[in-house]
Amino acid sequence: MRYMVKLEKTDEGYAVWCPGLPGCWSQGATEEEALENIKDAIETYLATVEELLKDKTTRSVEVAV
Repeated sequence: MRYMVKLEKTDEGYAVWCPGLPGCWSQGATEEEALENIKDAIETYLATVEELLKDKTTRSVEVAV
């Protein structure tokens, strides 16, 4: 899957977050490190959501954009 992320230069390096996944953010000393770190954060976020929804009734909907 592809997710849009926002990347911002900071005094410490780079901050990066995924607007489509509230609370999913990371950072890195370099842009490359920050982007690798957000990939890990997104994977962890999605795994956590999957675990929280396990054994719950859920439905998927398709939205045309």
